[in-house]
Amino acid sequence: MTPQHRTPRVILRTIPLQHVKFALPPPMKGSHESLLRQNVRADQDGLKRIEDDADLASMLRSRQLVSLPVNNGLTIDSRLAASRRYCREWTANFLGDMARAHYSRFGVPLQVNSAVRTVAYQRHLQGINGNAAPSEGDIASPHLTGATIDIGKKGWSTSQIGWMRAYLLPLQSTGRIDVEEEFQQACFHITVYKNYSSRPLPGAVPSGHGAVDAMLAARVR
Repeated sequence: MTPQHRTPRVILRTIPLQHVKFALPPPMKGSHESLLRQNVRADQDGLKRIEDDADLASMLRSRQLVSLPVNNGLTIDSRLAASRRYCREWTANFLGDMARAHYSRFGVPLQVNSAVRTVAYQRHLQGINGNAAPSEGDIASPHLTGATIDIGKKGWSTSQIGWMRAYLLPLQSTGRIDVEEEFQQACFHITVYKNYSSRPLPGAVPSGHGAVDAMLAARVR
């Protein structure tokens, strides 16, 4: 007699990815030390503070500043003056990389609320906004160098906020950017350093089919 064997059947319950919950990474809080570092790094990168509109126009002519890279994945707050819709080239590269990754994941564009500022404009802000950074000194606003942008987060879902923190953290940890997540102004204030590479870090871009791996790598569990 030939023994009969039955192949055991195992039924595994699958959970749709959209129902998987990840722990939200903590806010990326700014600090006095961070502002000091941003100014020190600006000096090390040889970045001047832009004094006024004439100075800004001169930097545009010499291509020290470029236009914000507007596309399907990146828009600009309509309230931002046309004369302040510029940034450093490496900041534009960073924006392009991040906007593509975010659009691939969520299908909606990021919005730039603020970019380059002049010393003259920053002094104006200090007169009307008590929270505005100084226009000079060791903790002067890094917007004055053109390397800094603010990304609006008003109305964002928890998933978008978690994604953004997970995207930015590896870049900050490796000294390519500095981030301050603001809540009164509802934005991510991001200074991009000259050593930023357009090549994404492993696990730094949670988009497409690699979303779970990237989020796990960034400790979004």
